[in-house]
Amino acid sequence: MTLKVDAIANLDLPGVVQPLTARDTILYALGLGFGEDPLNADELPFVYEKNLRAMPSMANILCHPGFWAQDPQYGIDWVKVLHAEQYFEIHATMPASGDIRGEVSVSGLEDKGPEKGALLHQRKKLYDDASGVHLATVRQTLILRGNGGQGGFGETEAQPASLPDRQPDQTVEIAIRPGLALLYRLSGDWNPLHADPAVAAKAGFDRPILHGLCTNGIAARAIIAAFCGYDQTRLKAMFVRFSRPVLPGDTLRFEFFEDGDLLRFRARVPARDVTVLDRCHARIEKG
Repeated sequence: MTLKVDAIANLDLPGVVQPLTARDTILYALGLGFGEDPLNADELPFVYEKNLRAMPSMANILCHPGFWAQDPQYGIDWVKVLHAEQYFEIHATMPASGDIRGEVSVSGLEDKGPEKGALLHQRKKLYDDASGVHLATVRQTLILRGNGGQGGFGETEAQPASLPDRQPDQTVEIAIRPGLALLYRLSGDWNPLHADPAVAAKAGFDRPILHGLCTNGIAARAIIAAFCGYDQTRLKAMFVRFSRPVLPGDTLRFEFFEDGDLLRFRARVPARDVTVLDRCHARIEKG
């Protein structure tokens, strides 16, 4: 399949306005595993409408422009597309409800070579539609495994730094409930890979896998619990690189390294001896 580089470079995606409700905010937090302990008063504000709080990682899923890469006019071998990296930066506290406006653009296409694919860099800016306040900036990188060696354009992204070569300063373990993917998908990602065992088998997995952005949100949950005293407004930015799929039923072990102004981390599944998030970092406002 021939990549239509000029068509992608000239892509003009329409803005999206999404009505955000308290139900949406609660459902997203439940999909990250919040509220599984009914006596955890620290998690209650994320899943209860009284004084409801929105997780900053919710910026990742709001105002999604749809899977435009499936359109044949762009020549993307979309079956071979994988999610590589995700970054969000919070500029103003994410609201728990209201109309959110998103503006999405493709900032660059990075050709890695015929056998290595290409990296598609997409950016999204979120605004409060009523006030115009800039809420967040989100950057997403996709691997186009079937479209290498066909050219590129625009901006590239810096490679994330390796983690310190020492023992982590702190670890946090979070068990993934076996049915969590079925709950998380109600926040908008209906890909059957996360629900249907037959589809998962065709993709080479022995069971449906967890959404990458769910794993991303669970990382944010671990950070606000361990480092922010559950004050989600202190988490200002977070970057993750997806390295392996997470399976519902896995237990994630987050390994955190304090490194100046940044909190560097990775996530492992010890039972399968795999690293599922790597070279990650977060920026936290000091309490």
